[in-house]
Amino acid sequence: MPTTPDMTTASDPGLLDTLQHQVAVFARRAEQTRLGGVGQVRNSMDRAAYLLLNRLDKEGPMGVKALAASMGIDSSTVTRQVAPLVDTGLVKRTSHPEDGRAVVLQLSPRGQARLDEVRSSRRELMAELTQDWAPEERESFTTLLTRFNTALSARQSSQALPDAVAPADS
Repeated sequence: MPTTPDMTTASDPGLLDTLQHQVAVFARRAEQTRLGGVGQVRNSMDRAAYLLLNRLDKEGPMGVKALAASMGIDSSTVTRQVAPLVDTGLVKRTSHPEDGRAVVLQLSPRGQARLDEVRSSRRELMAELTQDWAPEERESFTTLLTRFNTALSARQSSQALPDAVAPADS
């Protein structure tokens, strides 16, 4: 079985220092601006709400445990983050189609409209920030950032305590 080389010997430590610094700067700036978009929609939806609404849009209605598992977070966190989305009418609770006793979370029409508005604004911001990039640079950056996020997610999953992971069949 191949072993993973030590990153400090396999790569330039100065490059890795620059990478970690740029990731930290990106995280700070992204949080400061929320990369929320442009115009009136700017900073109008927090990261947790956006990610939850986006997940429900892409994967459809699901229960809290399934939503938590698909996002790699704790069910209690999802419950806490979903409550204001239900209160504001962006998400609705409905009965499970096969088990009327179970509750599923579903993007409401209002939630879909709001998500579409925020996505459009964020898309406009991404276009503005990368307007002087060649199309292949945008594609490369997107590919590499996706790969980086996937590696972070895999690392987080491998380090999670077994008790903290929601069952996959929920």
